[in-house]
Amino acid sequence: MGVSIANSLSLEDVSSWVGDKAILRDITLQVEPGEVLCLVGPSGSGKTTLLRILAGLESRHSGAVRIDERLVAGNGVFVPPEKRGIGLVFQDSALFPHLNNLDNVMFGLNSLTSKAAREQAMQALSRVGMERFASAWPHQLSGGEQQRVALARAMAPRPGILLMDEPFSSLDARMRDDIRERTIDLLRDLRSTVIIVTHDPEEALMVGDKVALMRNGSILQVGSGRNLYRHPDSLFAARFFSQLNVFRATVANGCAEAAIGAVPADHLSPGSRAAVCLRQDSFVVKPARRKATKGVPGRVAKRGFTGRFELLDIVIEGHDEPVRVRVPAGGLPELVVDVRLQPDLANAMVFEAPPH
Repeated sequence: MGVSIANSLSLEDVSSWVGDKAILRDITLQVEPGEVLCLVGPSGSGKTTLLRILAGLESRHSGAVRIDERLVAGNGVFVPPEKRGIGLVFQDSALFPHLNNLDNVMFGLNSLTSKAAREQAMQALSRVGMERFASAWPHQLSGGEQQRVALARAMAPRPGILLMDEPFSSLDARMRDDIRERTIDLLRDLRSTVIIVTHDPEEALMVGDKVALMRNGSILQVGSGRNLYRHPDSLFAARFFSQLNVFRATVANGCAEAAIGAVPADHLSPGSRAAVCLRQDSFVVKPARRKATKGVPGRVAKRGFTGRFELLDIVIEGHDEPVRVRVPAGGLPELVVDVRLQPDLANAMVFEAPPH
C-alpha cells in the first residue's frame, strides 16, 4: 500500500452557532503535514462539531478552513466533503450492512478500475490484519474487527488527512490498547495527517504529537502532551489531565500558604486566594514517630488496594477533604493509622482560586 501525501490543515477564527448558543468560538489551529493531533475535552466542548466542519459535513458561521493553503471554507467558498481529500472514521464503524467487507473498503475507490480498486482494498485490509475476512459480512465481525475494516476503508483512498471521531471508545478495554497502537503505527507509516477526537486524557497524551484541550467551544491550550501535563495553563487543564489534591491558600510574601506548606506564587497578588495543587503521587507517607517533625501529621481514614499501588485517604488539619495519595503497595504497614505526610512542593502547581 502506497504512502499518503500528507496535507497541512489550518483554521482561522472559526465559529459556529446554534440559535444564540456558540458551539465554537474563534478557533485558530494549525496542523502540520504528517502530524497526529488529538482534540480532547469533556462532552459538549465542541470537538465533534470542529471535526465535522473540517470534513465539510457542517458549515461554519465565520472564519476560514484551509488545506495546504487552499481555501475550502470561508469568504463565499465551500468545497464539498468528497473533494477535500479527507478520510473519516467515526465512533460507530458505519459499515454498509448490505456489502461484504471487501466491497465496503472498495466503496470509495470509484475512480480506479475494478481490478485496481480490489487490489488497493485488499492491501488496506491486509494492513489492518483483516484480509482473511474480506468476503465476510460486517455483522459477522466483532466490534473491534468492524472498526479495523472501517479504518481500512478510510485509508484505502490514501487520504492526505484522516479525521477520527472517538475511534476506539466502543472497544473493550482488553483490545483497545492493542488496536489503538496498531492503528497509530499504521497511520505513521502512511504519513497521513491525523486528527483524533477523544474524551480520554490518557489516550490523548499517549497518541498525539500535539494535543488541543477544548472547553465550551474554545481551545484552552495547545502543545505536546508532555507540556500540557507538566505545565498546564489553568486549574481546569491540570485537573483534566491528572487527579489532583487542591488546597485552599492565601498569598502572602510571594508564597501561597496552604495546609501542606508554602509554595512560591509570585504571579499572584498579595492577599489573593489561590489553589495549590498536587498530584496523588506527589507525596511520601511514613508512620508517625514521636520525635518526627518532617511533613504534616495526618491519619489514614481509608485504604484501597489496586495491585501495584494503594490509594490512601489521609485526613490533615486545615483541609476539608481527605488528601488522596497513591503509594506503592506494601509501602505503608497495614495497621499504621497515624502518619506524616511529606508533600513534594517542588512539583506543586499554583493557580488563582476559582470563584465560589
